[in-house]
Amino acid sequence: MRDYRKSDYAINKYSPNIVYRFHDEIIEVALEDYLKENPDKTEQDFAELKALSDEIYYEQDRAESTQTRKDVSIHGLEEMDCCSTRPLEEELEELAAEVQNRRYARIALERLFAAGVLTEVQKRRFRLHVFRGLSTRQIGRLEGTSHQAVAKSLNLAIEKLKKFFAEQG
Repeated sequence: MRDYRKSDYAINKYSPNIVYRFHDEIIEVALEDYLKENPDKTEQDFAELKALSDEIYYEQDRAESTQTRKDVSIHGLEEMDCCSTRPLEEELEELAAEVQNRRYARIALERLFAAGVLTEVQKRRFRLHVFRGLSTRQIGRLEGTSHQAVAKSLNLAIEKLKKFFAEQG
Protein backbone atom coordinates (compact mmCIF):
# COMPACT_ATOMS: atom_id res chain seq x y z
CA MET A 1 0.00 0.00 0.00
CA ARG A 2 1.32 3.41 -0.95
CA ASP A 3 2.08 5.89 1.83
CA TYR A 4 -0.15 8.77 0.76
CA ARG A 5 1.61 11.23 3.07
CA LYS A 6 4.74 10.91 0.95
CA SER A 7 3.06 11.71 -2.37
CA ASP A 8 3.92 14.96 -4.15
CA TYR A 9 0.23 15.86 -4.13
CA ALA A 10 -0.12 15.44 -0.36
CA ILE A 11 3.10 17.29 0.43
CA ASN A 12 2.06 20.25 -1.73
CA LYS A 13 -1.59 20.23 -0.60
CA TYR A 14 -0.87 20.26 3.13
CA SER A 15 1.91 22.84 2.98
CA PRO A 16 1.12 26.58 3.03
CA ASN A 17 3.88 26.96 0.43
CA ILE A 18 4.23 25.78 -3.15
CA VAL A 19 6.36 22.66 -2.98
CA TYR A 20 8.73 21.26 -5.59
CA ARG A 21 9.87 17.77 -4.65
CA PHE A 22 12.93 16.19 -6.21
CA HIS A 23 14.33 12.72 -5.54
CA ASP A 24 16.78 14.09 -2.97
CA GLU A 25 15.37 17.42 -1.80
CA ILE A 26 12.25 19.50 -1.34
CA ILE A 27 12.13 23.17 -2.32
CA GLU A 28 9.32 25.37 -1.06
CA VAL A 29 8.29 28.77 -2.39
CA ALA A 30 6.75 30.77 0.46
CA LEU A 31 4.28 33.60 -0.02
CA GLU A 32 6.85 36.13 1.17
CA ASP A 33 9.47 34.91 -1.33
CA TYR A 34 6.93 34.87 -4.15
CA LEU A 35 5.82 38.46 -3.43
CA LYS A 36 9.44 39.61 -3.10
CA GLU A 37 10.39 38.07 -6.47
CA ASN A 38 7.16 39.25 -8.13
CA PRO A 39 6.37 42.73 -6.76
CA ASP A 40 3.50 43.16 -9.22
CA LYS A 41 1.70 40.06 -7.83
CA THR A 42 -0.68 39.77 -4.88
CA GLU A 43 -1.55 37.20 -2.23
CA GLN A 44 -4.53 36.25 -4.40
CA ASP A 45 -2.15 35.51 -7.30
CA PHE A 46 -0.14 33.26 -4.98
CA ALA A 47 -3.33 31.50 -3.81
CA GLU A 48 -4.37 30.88 -7.43
CA LEU A 49 -0.90 29.58 -8.25
CA LYS A 50 -1.00 27.31 -5.19
CA ALA A 51 -4.40 25.96 -6.29
CA LEU A 52 -3.03 25.34 -9.80
CA SER A 53 0.00 23.57 -8.32
CA ASP A 54 -2.32 21.38 -6.21
CA GLU A 55 -4.37 20.58 -9.31
CA ILE A 56 -1.30 19.60 -11.34
CA TYR A 57 -0.01 17.33 -8.57
CA TYR A 58 -3.50 15.84 -8.17
CA GLU A 59 -3.69 15.05 -11.90
CA GLN A 60 -0.23 13.45 -11.79
CA ASP A 61 -1.22 11.40 -8.74
CA ARG A 62 -4.41 10.19 -10.43
CA ALA A 63 -2.53 9.30 -13.64
CA GLU A 64 0.05 7.33 -11.63
CA SER A 65 -2.68 5.54 -9.73
CA THR A 66 -4.52 4.67 -12.94
CA GLN A 67 -1.36 3.38 -14.59
CA THR A 68 -0.38 1.13 -11.69
CA ARG A 69 -3.82 -0.49 -11.61
CA LYS A 70 -3.66 -1.76 -15.18
CA ASP A 71 -3.61 -5.52 -15.35
CA VAL A 72 -1.41 -6.94 -18.07
CA SER A 73 -1.41 -10.64 -18.84
CA ILE A 74 1.92 -12.18 -19.79
CA HIS A 75 0.40 -15.51 -20.80
CA GLY A 76 1.87 -16.55 -24.16
CA LEU A 77 4.68 -13.99 -24.17
CA GLU A 78 7.30 -16.66 -23.51
CA GLU A 79 7.12 -17.77 -27.17
CA MET A 80 7.67 -14.27 -28.56
CA ASP A 81 11.16 -13.27 -29.73
CA CYS A 82 10.45 -9.56 -29.28
CA CYS A 83 10.28 -9.97 -25.51
CA SER A 84 13.80 -11.29 -25.05
CA THR A 85 16.19 -9.31 -22.87
CA ARG A 86 19.83 -8.40 -23.18
CA PRO A 87 22.48 -10.28 -21.21
CA LEU A 88 22.57 -9.24 -17.57
CA GLU A 89 26.24 -8.17 -17.86
CA GLU A 90 25.31 -5.58 -20.52
CA GLU A 91 22.49 -4.22 -18.40
CA LEU A 92 24.75 -4.01 -15.34
CA GLU A 93 27.49 -2.20 -17.30
CA GLU A 94 24.94 0.26 -18.64
CA LEU A 95 23.51 0.82 -15.17
CA ALA A 96 26.99 1.35 -13.70
CA ALA A 97 27.79 3.92 -16.42
CA GLU A 98 24.50 5.71 -15.78
CA VAL A 99 25.13 5.83 -12.03
CA GLN A 100 28.64 7.19 -12.65
CA ASN A 101 27.33 9.84 -15.07
CA ARG A 102 24.69 10.94 -12.56
CA ARG A 103 27.38 11.16 -9.90
CA TYR A 104 29.51 13.37 -12.15
CA ALA A 105 26.47 15.50 -12.97
CA ARG A 106 25.61 15.89 -9.28
CA ILE A 107 29.21 16.90 -8.43
CA ALA A 108 29.24 19.42 -11.29
CA LEU A 109 25.88 20.81 -10.22
CA GLU A 110 26.98 21.16 -6.60
CA ARG A 111 30.16 22.95 -7.72
CA LEU A 112 28.16 25.20 -9.96
CA PHE A 113 25.53 26.08 -7.37
CA ALA A 114 28.18 26.63 -4.70
CA ALA A 115 30.03 29.00 -7.02
CA GLY A 116 27.07 31.39 -6.95
CA VAL A 117 26.87 31.59 -10.73
CA LEU A 118 23.08 31.32 -10.87
CA THR A 119 20.39 33.20 -8.98
CA GLU A 120 17.99 31.25 -6.76
CA VAL A 121 15.26 31.63 -9.39
CA GLN A 122 17.57 30.29 -12.11
CA LYS A 123 18.60 27.36 -9.91
CA ARG A 124 14.97 26.47 -9.19
CA ARG A 125 13.93 26.73 -12.85
CA PHE A 126 17.00 24.81 -13.99
CA ARG A 127 16.19 21.96 -11.59
CA LEU A 128 12.55 21.88 -12.67
CA HIS A 129 13.42 21.92 -16.36
CA VAL A 130 16.43 19.62 -16.46
CA PHE A 131 15.83 17.19 -13.61
CA ARG A 132 12.02 17.12 -13.43
CA GLY A 133 11.48 17.52 -17.17
CA LEU A 134 8.96 20.35 -16.90
CA SER A 135 8.45 22.56 -19.92
CA THR A 136 8.84 26.33 -19.78
CA ARG A 137 5.04 26.62 -19.97
CA GLN A 138 4.57 24.28 -17.00
CA ILE A 139 7.15 26.17 -14.95
CA GLY A 140 5.54 29.46 -15.94
CA ARG A 141 2.13 28.21 -14.80
CA LEU A 142 3.59 26.98 -11.48
CA GLU A 143 5.38 30.27 -10.83
CA GLY A 144 2.68 32.58 -12.16
CA THR A 145 4.84 34.05 -14.89
CA SER A 146 5.06 33.78 -18.67
CA HIS A 147 6.80 30.91 -20.39
CA GLN A 148 8.89 33.50 -22.24
CA ALA A 149 10.25 34.80 -18.92
CA VAL A 150 11.09 31.24 -17.87
CA ALA A 151 12.77 30.52 -21.22
CA LYS A 152 14.77 33.74 -20.99
CA SER A 153 15.84 32.85 -17.45
CA LEU A 154 16.89 29.33 -18.51
CA ASN A 155 18.78 30.62 -21.55
CA LEU A 156 20.62 33.13 -19.37
CA ALA A 157 21.43 30.34 -16.90
CA ILE A 158 22.79 28.17 -19.71
CA GLU A 159 24.96 31.03 -20.97
CA LYS A 160 26.29 31.55 -17.43
CA LEU A 161 27.00 27.82 -17.18
CA LYS A 162 28.88 27.78 -20.48
CA LYS A 163 30.98 30.74 -19.38
CA PHE A 164 31.62 29.21 -15.95
CA PHE A 165 32.77 25.89 -17.40
CA ALA A 166 34.89 27.60 -20.06
CA GLU A 167 36.68 29.54 -17.32
CA GLN A 168 37.16 26.34 -15.28
CA GLY A 169 38.88 24.66 -18.19
